Amino acid sequence: MSRDLRRYARQTNVRLVVGALLLLFLVGDGLIYLIYGPAAALTGFLCILGGLLPVVLVILALAILDWIARRANPE
Repeated sequence: MSRDLRRYARQTNVRLVVGALLLLFLVGDGLIYLIYGPAAALTGFLCILGGLLPVVLVILALAILDWIARRANPE
């Protein structure tokens, strides 16, 4: 039985990110909705998206740089 530890690590990281986003959006925005109402929940949702935008842009830039580096050095 062979184990692919890189695949396992990547799968675990994806699951952690998805879980964190679900907690952030469902629990965080859900509490805003319950306490302050739907208009505030919409504003909270937009603020969460705005706060995640720089993180997504940095990850995207790093992924593009990794892709360029892999194409330049195929070994």
